[in-house]
Amino acid sequence: MEYLDENQTSTQGTILCCQCGTPIQPNPANMCVACLRTQVDITEGIPKQAVLYFCKACERYLQPPAQWIKCALESRELLALCLKKLKGLSKVRLVDAGFIWTEPHSRRIKLKLSIQREVMGGAVLEQVFIVEFVVQTQMCPDCHRVEAKDFWKAVVQLRQKTSHKKTFLYLEQYILKHNMHVNTLNIRQHDGGLDFYYTTKDHASKMVDFLMGVVPCKYKTSQQLISHDVHNNTYNYKYTFSVEIVPVCKDNVVCLPKKLARSLGNIGQICICTRVTAAIQVIDPLTLQVAEIPANNYWRSPFNSLCDPKQLTEYTVLQVERIEDRERRHVAGEGSRSNKHLLADVWVMRSQDLGVCDTQYHCRSHLGHLLSAGDLVTGFDFTRTNVNDANLEQMKSDVLPDVVLIKKHYGNHQKRHRRRNWKLKSLRKEEEGVDPDKADRDYIGFLEDLEEDVDYRKNINIYKDRSKEVTVESSDDDDAPRISLQEMLDDLHLTDDEEQLAMQDEAAAIATQ
Repeated sequence: MEYLDENQTSTQGTILCCQCGTPIQPNPANMCVACLRTQVDITEGIPKQAVLYFCKACERYLQPPAQWIKCALESRELLALCLKKLKGLSKVRLVDAGFIWTEPHSRRIKLKLSIQREVMGGAVLEQVFIVEFVVQTQMCPDCHRVEAKDFWKAVVQLRQKTSHKKTFLYLEQYILKHNMHVNTLNIRQHDGGLDFYYTTKDHASKMVDFLMGVVPCKYKTSQQLISHDVHNNTYNYKYTFSVEIVPVCKDNVVCLPKKLARSLGNIGQICICTRVTAAIQVIDPLTLQVAEIPANNYWRSPFNSLCDPKQLTEYTVLQVERIEDRERRHVAGEGSRSNKHLLADVWVMRSQDLGVCDTQYHCRSHLGHLLSAGDLVTGFDFTRTNVNDANLEQMKSDVLPDVVLIKKHYGNHQKRHRRRNWKLKSLRKEEEGVDPDKADRDYIGFLEDLEEDVDYRKNINIYKDRSKEVTVESSDDDDAPRISLQEMLDDLHLTDDEEQLAMQDEAAAIATQ
């Protein structure tokens, strides 16, 4: 009697392929894989070539029927878009899908797909194949409207009735920082302000809401009928939003209405505007009392600026005497005082009168922390200027100061411009009827205001200017304010060689994936 080995394993039998006679393991089709593929093609019905439409202007791909989406190369979004273009994938089981590297400029995208499908007698066959997509350029409807330049559905007209445009320059930087200009079709600059054109009314309304929260302003809306379809009762309108900013800018001398001054803690009527943000911030140079005037309060009691920058006079400081806190004039119900300024009695003389006459002016100023004997300062002379203002006419003449000092003058503008190693970005806009000389003067004055006021520039992106090298200035200009390197941002700037190296590194990184 023979004993069977319990550890002996049984071997599975083989059969011959019914087509070629090759020994194979049994399967429902009784065919080898090679013969099965000659009989059945599971990729039948799946296109091996397809077309993708790409807009070069906005770098978006068309997702049928009419949606344009932004996709990076070899991203999940682009892979999903390509798979949706293949209609026969719903009949098979997709196992794997991935990109095959191609040249970025070849306008070809290749996918490597692995699919499975049940064939004759329940056998499951897996196959790998490549699908090639040809990228064709086609301009999207949004870019068509942008290129048309005259097509728009809504416009925001931004206006301010002032001679200089410091508020516009500040607002332009604020718009750039928050990317509120991305939906505009076109921006036009006029002598009175800016016009923002949009394709939809919602984008224009969003811009108006942004402006209402940034600067004190008010707006009106109007609409014009373009076309009307009587069959389905549809109307086509063009909308206009007229936004008016308060006619007060930084460093303007204003005369507040008496009722408004009392409501602000009995502040003096003659004030200096220190900043225009969501509210008008003013300071009384005689008491250092500060107040904020919201837009609603301003439009209920409006007032205008008493002077333009051209009407300011340059003075030379002769003597400065600081005033202690106990010597200040206190008023019943007064509001808060500024801790950044110092009250002082200042004796000044017009710079053009030096050596000609010895007329001196005494005034009380809020610039005691900056001024010393020999400094230059700009101010407004009430004794030599005829001002037509209803609020000013109601004040007594003995209450008006002779001179109101506004800001310290830090020497030559050209020296400050040469050593300025930073820059600002600007909006791409069309200019119509703009005086270039006047615009340059306003822009230089705005840059100097940014250097002199830290709080004024905290909401603005300042970039390093690589075209200028930091130079060592003489000691007589050391008191002029500067912007530190910590406050500057690195602007992305690539030369031709650097850009070519960056493209080669990116291509090598893609090839290694």
